[in-house]
Amino acid sequence: MHVSLVLGTRPQIIKSAPFIHLANRDKHVHLQIIHTGQHYDYEMTKIFFEELVLPDPAANLGVGNGSHAEQTAKMMIRLEKAWVEKRPDKVLVPGDTNSTLAGALTAAKLTIPVAHMEAGARSYDMEMPEEINRRLTDHCSTQLFTPTDNCSRNLLKEGIDKKAICQTGDTMYDVLLQQLPKAEKATILEDVGLEEKMYALATMHRPENVDDHLKLQNIVEALVKLAPLTIVFPVHPRTQKQLETLKLYDKIAKQKHIKTIKPVGYHETLKLIENALVVMTDSGGVQKEAFWLKTPCVTIRKNTEWTETTRVGANCLTEASAEKIVNTVKRMIQHEDQIRTMLEKTENPFGDGHASKRILAALKSGLT
Repeated sequence: MHVSLVLGTRPQIIKSAPFIHLANRDKHVHLQIIHTGQHYDYEMTKIFFEELVLPDPAANLGVGNGSHAEQTAKMMIRLEKAWVEKRPDKVLVPGDTNSTLAGALTAAKLTIPVAHMEAGARSYDMEMPEEINRRLTDHCSTQLFTPTDNCSRNLLKEGIDKKAICQTGDTMYDVLLQQLPKAEKATILEDVGLEEKMYALATMHRPENVDDHLKLQNIVEALVKLAPLTIVFPVHPRTQKQLETLKLYDKIAKQKHIKTIKPVGYHETLKLIENALVVMTDSGGVQKEAFWLKTPCVTIRKNTEWTETTRVGANCLTEASAEKIVNTVKRMIQHEDQIRTMLEKTENPFGDGHASKRILAALKSGLT
């Protein structure tokens, strides 16, 4: 069976890693990895292939930056050419990026069966590009691999055939369990000068936050007001550009309690999350990683697709309001011990760490 896997961003590489390793060891499966080039910075992609010991992609479409329409259109044109020349039996698309949607739409137009990894996640906010991508991809797919009960229910509510849905668990949990021993050996705390449970981690990259001048100013104001709490802030290239444009980067750099660093690898990210007092983020993946590593999380968004993390109080939503962010971070730190204890006793709704095995088996059988 010839499976074409479409990747383009850091989270997609990470969540696909366990599946890639399993598929490459299976003599009945030929896996072709296509990298769209959606994230074209080295730190955002290549480092994760190396860190997770993944083979180089069979093709890199080199799409690069651009508007949503421009990116998606370029990907579709180049994917169509690749698949017309060598037609796969199935196309597997993970997550909710423009690469996900481009892969699903192109395959569906070519009548190639589409399988969606991480299907059924919903924020119910159609202003989010990811929500549009998720919904359209799910309704183009013939096999839908859901990470949680809630995701499966979402698909059923939308009228998707129960026979097409396979609840596998979350492949991001698979890879976290596999890579955590390596992550714990990472030296990022020593390199940056951090002590365990004596700092907060901040990550920020979503256009809804960093491309909105007022929101970005409010987030920066919150980080400044959280002094003297030490904050480590790996700065995403998109965020860096916007901070410099608004002349906010110098304001952050002057703060002794804020440590700005370049983007870090997967192992270093896990080490930073696991040992933080609290995480501030707008990333869907980091929300889940904080949940699994039992670290309180403050998500700077008005909604989340991972409501499993908010229902138990381990993850609190705030809008990009300096006052709300500061107050919520302080409250989460105050109750950190209780949150960690609660998470120790909470059953993981994202599966048992064997999602990738179930996905591979379902792809091979053609049945869900």
